[in-house]
Amino acid sequence: MVTRKLPITLGVVMIILLVVLIVGWVLVFVFGAITQHRSAAFYWTALSVGTVFYVLLLVGVSLYLALSVKTINLNRRQSNFIDSVTHELKSPIASMKLYLQTLNRHQVSQEQQADFHRAMLEDVERLDHLIDQVLNAGNLETRPKDKDTDLENVPLHDVLRDCAELTCLRYRVAPETVRLELRCCTIRARRVDLDMVFRNLIDNAIKYAGNPPQVEVGVEIADEDRVVVRVKDNGRGIPPPMRRKVFGRFVRLGLELHRDRPGTGLGLYIVRTLIRRLKGKIRVRDPEQGPGTVFEVELPIVSESMTPRS
Repeated sequence: MVTRKLPITLGVVMIILLVVLIVGWVLVFVFGAITQHRSAAFYWTALSVGTVFYVLLLVGVSLYLALSVKTINLNRRQSNFIDSVTHELKSPIASMKLYLQTLNRHQVSQEQQADFHRAMLEDVERLDHLIDQVLNAGNLETRPKDKDTDLENVPLHDVLRDCAELTCLRYRVAPETVRLELRCCTIRARRVDLDMVFRNLIDNAIKYAGNPPQVEVGVEIADEDRVVVRVKDNGRGIPPPMRRKVFGRFVRLGLELHRDRPGTGLGLYIVRTLIRRLKGKIRVRDPEQGPGTVFEVELPIVSESMTPRS
């Protein structure tokens, strides 16, 4: 709300400055003409005051332009988000409608019925995932940053293993698609927050991986109180200029109507927001060899054991 009111307030301030500048200079020169007061000090003072107002006006115009560009970009991203959500809603609904009409109007075999039911369940899961993403993004905006009272010690290796298994089930790929190289360590956090972070990252890794998909999740104990989790895929990668932008709300690569992957542009925004609340960092890097993307998450740990797990 404050951001929306700022351009209006800034515009009003600039108008007032402009009026004061014009009226002030007119009064100064009228006063000088009437009183025949032509001292150099008088005119230098008037010029200095007018210059200050003029500089403030230029600064206001620059800020207003920057805010306008920011608003235009936000509106464009929101438009992309609406296009994306509309497509994500229409596709599974149209699919389920077709299956139900077929079951209602035609006699189909038991095997076909089982296939239809499985496909409709996948469509329902897709809708459920979409709704969860939108609700989670909205909850992050309203949840106080430093008032989490339900923190607990969460084994990170268990979270990563569960997220990998659930994501493989969702995309119906073999469990070996995600190769895990884990170590025992404990994070002080809400379990649901860690689930959201790593399910989104592993989900994106499988979704944008190559063919066949290959995803690696590794854990490295950086020092006594930090752990680094790397999620690597073998997809097309993210161009360097976009590696910071992809964490914004509603941001996705390419044109919304020409994408071949479902999504809303909220997943990485949720990831970055939650990692910052956990006092961690997230970076995007190139893999050491071959194509793909590596998301590197650094988090504080409570305790660790150097025993490898797989």
